[in-house]
Amino acid sequence: MKQHLPNALTCLNLLCGCVALSIILSYGADDFIVHGKELSTAPGSSPWALLLPAAYLIGIAAIADFFDGLVARALRVSSPIGKDLDSLADMVSFGVVPGAILFKLLQHVLPSTQLPESLAYLGFVVSIFSALRLAKFNNDTRQSDSFIGVPTPANTMLIMSLPVILAADRFGLSRYILNPWVLLGLTFVMSGLLVAELPLFALKFKNFKWQDNSLRFVFLALAVVLLVLLQAAAVPLIILLYVALSVLRPARG
Repeated sequence: MKQHLPNALTCLNLLCGCVALSIILSYGADDFIVHGKELSTAPGSSPWALLLPAAYLIGIAAIADFFDGLVARALRVSSPIGKDLDSLADMVSFGVVPGAILFKLLQHVLPSTQLPESLAYLGFVVSIFSALRLAKFNNDTRQSDSFIGVPTPANTMLIMSLPVILAADRFGLSRYILNPWVLLGLTFVMSGLLVAELPLFALKFKNFKWQDNSLRFVFLALAVVLLVLLQAAAVPLIILLYVALSVLRPARG
């Protein structure tokens, strides 16, 4: 039984990704338009709140993705099949889903511009580079204890946070998020960071000693503070902080 537990968690990741994708694609661009009234910042008042269930499911998928490897190592039941299954599940939850989110955001904003509406499909560039990232990860022995390039779950958390921020915009960020050039820029910047030769630390604790995990402890503490102060708006800053701390101090600690 224990040898099936990690794969069960991976399948939970996949299930959450599939359901989240179905939610995202079930709404058209017009569903996210507020007609005849000023947008409120109260939770649930924005049409973008329609995507909150998808965001919660991706959060569950990220937790399952974190624990499937942890459980496999703890039970010593790792296998090539489990590794491949993990990548296939990640491709849906952390590859196709963020591309679909960017597609929906671009599909919403492009009709009000002079840009071709077909540019919305560029959101799926993230999905392509996520596939490249996952393929590289499976064949790169340098990434056993750290990462080279932004991990797909981190990229997805950033992109998935955008509709969550829009659902209750406390800080007036909608005007920036719903800008086609910002969305297109984010698409290509994050796509590049997925496959960049950029060393990033992993949140894997072999022990809980300060000298071995100081960077992880500092990052987690700052992330908690940002989440308390800014809620969903903190997520892009946390991903930026993750990259910045890795670049400024790329040591293993």
